[in-house]
Amino acid sequence: MRIHTGEKPFSCSECGKSFILNQSLKVHMRVHTREKPFSCSECGKSFVINQSLKVHIRTHTGEKPFPCSECGKSFAINQSLKVHMRTHTREKPFSCSICGKDFTQRPHFKAHMRIHTVENPFSCSICSKDFNRKDHFKTHMRIHTGEKTFSCSECGKCFVINQSLKVHMRTHTGEKPFICSVCGKSCIERQQLKLHMRTHSGEKPYSCTSCNKSFRHLKSCTVHMRRHT
Repeated sequence: MRIHTGEKPFSCSECGKSFILNQSLKVHMRVHTREKPFSCSECGKSFVINQSLKVHIRTHTGEKPFPCSECGKSFAINQSLKVHMRTHTREKPFSCSICGKDFTQRPHFKAHMRIHTVENPFSCSICSKDFNRKDHFKTHMRIHTGEKTFSCSECGKCFVINQSLKVHMRTHTGEKPFICSVCGKSCIERQQLKLHMRTHSGEKPYSCTSCNKSFRHLKSCTVHMRRHT
């Protein structure tokens, strides 16, 4: 009945947050006491609630009990499946009130909003470059540390980001998912297709500042500019 009445009689003495159940309050208090009674037997990592431990265990077992009914891809947690389903439904529930851009995930929406507020809370202590997303900041730090955590199982080549590894793997599998709508040529990555399309459109976005000659590729323009200087 408290669901209908909105009554929350159990309040946290630390932050004032209220709960319907006393058990929910007890679990919440662990945030303040930093108590994490549920530990992983594999790696020792601890968690506030047992459910979080169960989900974590799947990183060791590889269990992914939530499959997508559209494409068959499986996920370790139901929330990840819900977010994934938006790629099929095209649902974008998070909308920017300033520019109207829509997003499928809340973290991407929050990061986008920082563009309007000019908020960059993640700062590199080495080169002072600022970032509005934590994942971009972590990736940037690997430039300084030289860390390449993503390794190719075929040839052992390592990469800073997982996306670079995914693109690289296509050199082994032969997969070319980006297809030209004009001539049917296939490309390994989107950027290759973008450059190829200029052969059809005639677009030459790079111009020499000395003679105004235009080029399809930045590299060709750079080489040309060196000859003039």
